[in-house]
Amino acid sequence: MNIFNAIDLAKSKGLDLIQVTEKVEPPVCRIANYGKYLYTLQKKEKKIKKPVGGELKEIRLTFNISPHDMETRATQAKKFLEDSNKVKINMSLRGREKAMGQFATDKVKLFLEKLNLLIPIKIERELKREPRGFTMIVSKQ
Repeated sequence: MNIFNAIDLAKSKGLDLIQVTEKVEPPVCRIANYGKYLYTLQKKEKKIKKPVGGELKEIRLTFNISPHDMETRATQAKKFLEDSNKVKINMSLRGREKAMGQFATDKVKLFLEKLNLLIPIKIERELKREPRGFTMIVSKQ
């Protein structure tokens, strides 16, 4: 179709003539609302750019954590792992709690067992002692 005829046809319908591709001869055009066309292109770009997972989320445990709170944190960690994030487990110790490191490591191992029942996990970084407690990183298998 002649370009001038196509422009006249588009104007008569109250729409715009949009060139879809110029790689072929003759160029491919269509009659549509240009604002809607730009909007759909922006939506496609946002969908492509959106990163999915890969972040490091943190779960903080305390020395005297109750069993119910531990289960709640395990279900939250499960949600993080299902979104393909890594989870940093942080057991913070204060004052005299620092002297009872074995009790703290047992609590972390208990948390890992509860989490492993919900979703299979892989240990990215082993349990490491730090000045303020213990940390470790896990991910989904």
